[in-house]
Amino acid sequence: MNRSGLLVLGAFVTLTASVFAQQSGWPPAPGHVTVHVWPGAAPGVPANLPAEADMTTAKDNLIAGRAVVRLGNVSVPTLTLYKAKGKSGAGPAVVVFPGGGYNILAIDLEGTEVCDWLNTIGVNCVLLKYRVPGTGPYPKSPAALQDAQRAVGLVREHAAEWGIDPKRVGVLGFSAGAHLAAALSTHFDQRLYEPVDAADKFSCRPDFAVVIYPGYLALADKNFAPNPDINPTSDTPPTFLVQAEDDPVHVENALVYYQQLKNAKVPAELHIYAQGGHGYGLRRTELPVTTWPDAAGKWLHTIGVLPAHLE
Repeated sequence: MNRSGLLVLGAFVTLTASVFAQQSGWPPAPGHVTVHVWPGAAPGVPANLPAEADMTTAKDNLIAGRAVVRLGNVSVPTLTLYKAKGKSGAGPAVVVFPGGGYNILAIDLEGTEVCDWLNTIGVNCVLLKYRVPGTGPYPKSPAALQDAQRAVGLVREHAAEWGIDPKRVGVLGFSAGAHLAAALSTHFDQRLYEPVDAADKFSCRPDFAVVIYPGYLALADKNFAPNPDINPTSDTPPTFLVQAEDDPVHVENALVYYQQLKNAKVPAELHIYAQGGHGYGLRRTELPVTTWPDAAGKWLHTIGVLPAHLE
């Protein structure tokens, strides 16, 4: 191929990548604040890891007719701020944990699209790109939970700068990310790493948690017994749970965790739907399960994170 042909091909690839980023929301568009979770290398990260990349292939399932960005080989975790527009003063924030089996991150389906929705209901969003693969579920690896603990502390450290109320900082996760939200909700009293800086002096306890089609909370090979590493107490934050009865990851994950929360006297709201499977994110289909964001928004009003009526 001659030089002019290479230039045309290069321009096409650049344009295609740009259009794809606009459609998927990843990488974040200019104007979003992005910070590294760790000032240096994350704890225990080995050297010479493969480069971060979109692992999506033509064989991957479409969700609601659209592809999903499956981000892999994440060794440098980041936080990206999505500000709710038109709001003055300090508002609530949600730190979002995409799912992906602790192997990849469904960074648009369960990340940027979630932030877009949260912004529409007046909630600031902070998207955590945590380490994968092989970083969970805790205690198999502490890495993802280390990132989550550090992330919530960082959000509170930057609360004044980012227009966030540090007493209204919650978490929202999907699938493995939902497990991560539950793990953080029950492992916030002690950091899994040596303190790094002032951010680690702030509490990493979420003020509320939204847990969507979780995995790893009930053990299928042990007749769906509770995961012994997830033990809610009365200090566990109020929690909203969603799962479909036909979820191949098993609806018992939500049912068992809800019962644990109830036994610990933690305010919790559980929504079980007949159909929906797994991994639908917020993409609307004809199935009622995909209306869960409406119920979650009402719940945020119910628990006082949002005012009784939208302004």
